[in-house]
Amino acid sequence: MLLKEYRICMPLTVDEYKIGQLYMISKHSHEQSDRGEGVEVVQNEPFEDPHHGNGQFTEKRVYLNSKLPSWARAVVPKIFYVTEKAWNYYPYTITEYTCSFLPKFSIHIETKYEDNKGSNDSIFDNEAKDLEREVCFIDIACDEIPERYYKESEDPKHFKSEKTGRGQLREGWRDSHQPIMCSYKLVTVKFEVWGLQTRVEQFVHKVVRDILLIGHRQAFAWVDEWYDMTMDEVREFERATQEATNKKIGVFPPAISISSIPLLPSSVRSAPSSAPSTPLSTDAPEFLSVPKDRPRKKSAPETLTLPDPEKKATLNLPGIHSSDKPCRPKSE
Repeated sequence: MLLKEYRICMPLTVDEYKIGQLYMISKHSHEQSDRGEGVEVVQNEPFEDPHHGNGQFTEKRVYLNSKLPSWARAVVPKIFYVTEKAWNYYPYTITEYTCSFLPKFSIHIETKYEDNKGSNDSIFDNEAKDLEREVCFIDIACDEIPERYYKESEDPKHFKSEKTGRGQLREGWRDSHQPIMCSYKLVTVKFEVWGLQTRVEQFVHKVVRDILLIGHRQAFAWVDEWYDMTMDEVREFERATQEATNKKIGVFPPAISISSIPLLPSSVRSAPSSAPSTPLSTDAPEFLSVPKDRPRKKSAPETLTLPDPEKKATLNLPGIHSSDKPCRPKSE
């Protein structure tokens, strides 16, 4: 198990980011999806917890085979996805990632949002007070991102919001900028396989860090798109974007309902289900189906013609061709 705490500051308030994080997640998922790969939304509905109160539960499937390193692609199926389950009780959220193909792999993320510059060293005392962990600050303006993800329009050093007047952040901006908030994320990665554990857990944390950096940069760079939205408007944007994303990767479920699903009594829905949920569509995704006009491969000849013993001839083996080839540490 490898535990790290990430702190990502934003030139926003916690109340503002309640809309911004929903907008960013939906738009980012849509942009990162393509036919056969991306984020399929399975569920998105209200949820009530006896301790945290009313929130939103989402379940997604993240198809990412081509994004894995070569050594990982060698040991996983071609059609490979990770299940994401998230419980959003903003300003507190829980997100879990699991994979049925890798039962000893999991990612658990607890997030808390506060209006400060990442100065609360005891924010996770109830969850991980006695656990050793590294604290990592992520600077959305100055930290480098993978070159393939860089866009000047999403660079906080260059972007300036027309609606808020915020932007063009410079080194040290967290010390003086107002307003400012921080996303505190406690991330636990487990891959309990001897010989691979350290390598995989370190690789996953690198991926998580890159995703957090890119996502928070985008949330701020897109602020003029979501700043005037109400919660109802961002939920409608979320619903429409999720349907478009599912179609983009080749999944065609019924319309996803977000705000119209009635809440079940808290006594019935007192905790998240531990079993995988049933997909909204029982049909296989189009990219998994076999083309109907695909010729059936013959693994053996249908007939075998033996030579006439009175004549010199060779065996006639239909289907056989000459061109066939063999097969930083936190102080206690």
